[in-house]
Amino acid sequence: MAMDVIDYEIRGAEMQFVEIELDPGEAAIGEAGSMMFMDAGIAMDTVFGDGTQQGGLFGRLLGAGKRLVTGESLFTTVYVNNASGKQRVAFAAPYPGKILPMDLRQLGGTLICQKDAFLCAARGVALGIAFQRRLGAGFFGGEGFIMQKLDGDGLAFVHAGGTVVRRELQPGQALLVDTGCVVAYTPSVDFDIQYVGKVKTALFGGEGVFFARLAGPGTVWLQSLPFSRLASRVFAAAPQRGGSREEGSVLGGFGAGGLLGTVLGGDNDD
Repeated sequence: MAMDVIDYEIRGAEMQFVEIELDPGEAAIGEAGSMMFMDAGIAMDTVFGDGTQQGGLFGRLLGAGKRLVTGESLFTTVYVNNASGKQRVAFAAPYPGKILPMDLRQLGGTLICQKDAFLCAARGVALGIAFQRRLGAGFFGGEGFIMQKLDGDGLAFVHAGGTVVRRELQPGQALLVDTGCVVAYTPSVDFDIQYVGKVKTALFGGEGVFFARLAGPGTVWLQSLPFSRLASRVFAAAPQRGGSREEGSVLGGFGAGGLLGTVLGGDNDD
């Protein structure tokens, strides 16, 4: 399927969104729930599968099956410019981080990324699955056996948490990374899992038992704030029994301060 050539602009700093400009007849595909706004001349349609609509019914079933395996919705939303002039549609990042434009043509036509990284793309980009080639990487790699694979020669946009680092690995050059910090890499990169080496470090170091080992040649993208890490910190800071919790106050947990906070917070049972 021919790729639509789209223009875009990424706006914002911590909570970014990408604004895509579509010529008449052009279209973009996006994950369900990622659309922020669109001009009135754009028609939105939900399709079964990954939006490429290749191979008839069988192709759509195969595309939907791939998305289901990676934990995504069975449906993809397609945004088509039916107007006579240029129209714009915007897609927002789901949490603080960076939106990365990936030109698949320059990357060799394929990009492998974590399962929830894909945000949107030009029509024609195929969303597939990539299986880890080693059992260790599948069981302990943080992302499991299955990752997303983006195929085509157009633009795709992926989202990463926090700050993003791009590293170009030379042949034989290896990089050890926290398993959750891997955003994407080109297929030429060898992905494996390495034990941290010491039992004491594994148990009390706070970095987990395994590292991801990425070996060149190829390009890798890393994120400083994986969503799993963000979610665990939010959960750890949240009140575990409901109600309100005082922050930064010595009296928050006992005495008059704690009692006053409880009364004013409405946590007393009648």
